[in-house]
Amino acid sequence: MPKSMLNRAAPVLMFLLIETGLSACGRPTTVDVSLHGVNYSEEPFSYSVKDPTLADQRGAGGELIDPFAAGGTTCCATLPKTWRPGIKLQVNTTHWLEKRPDGELPEIKGTHLVEVPRYPDGKPGELWVLRAADGGISVVSSDFQPDHLNWPGTVKGWPVPSLKYRRERWKIILNHELTGIYGALSLLYELETDPKGRARVAWEFAEEHERESIKGFSGPDDPKYLVFLRKDYNEYFENSRNRVRQVMEEQP
Repeated sequence: MPKSMLNRAAPVLMFLLIETGLSACGRPTTVDVSLHGVNYSEEPFSYSVKDPTLADQRGAGGELIDPFAAGGTTCCATLPKTWRPGIKLQVNTTHWLEKRPDGELPEIKGTHLVEVPRYPDGKPGELWVLRAADGGISVVSSDFQPDHLNWPGTVKGWPVPSLKYRRERWKIILNHELTGIYGALSLLYELETDPKGRARVAWEFAEEHERESIKGFSGPDDPKYLVFLRKDYNEYFENSRNRVRQVMEEQP
């Protein structure tokens, strides 16, 4: 190449070299991915994720996940675009034990340094924070859910509640439905022992909250209103009893 042409081309070549170098240096090596939490244990827990090398970084996540359940989608964890051995994340967790007799709910905090497994398809997927049945914490990078055939996690599928947990939940539902029976019986007893007093209380409540229900009655002393209340309370009792029977049939 003639010297004059080389001199003219030099600035262009230099510009191209600089541009190429900047592109290579400026290309991001990490990517932000969505966060999910899955709880295979019988204790509720919350979590946050951060880079352990950045002391001042605020953790991402923070959602509360019920026992044997999964959370939603939160933002965001940062992962290297290219996997390498030794990628670690800090997962801060809080879980709660059973309520004590004094009503206190013991809170246990933990810090877990976990390693990110190899990306199954060579690229980072969404980050899943997993709490195992024994309370252990791990992470998986995957765009597939736990029930998908391509899910790379050790535990396959969504959490399945234990028999103990299902029975505890069943007792809560049963007690809730039993309050309906107790409430209906209490109303019927009041109507039997003090019909005028019960009618006045019911009328005042209806005037404020259920005006449609007292149309057609002259007032709380209207004999037809007492008949209406007795029928209403008996239906309340029957409906509550039927719900209790249904819950009893569904006992785990």
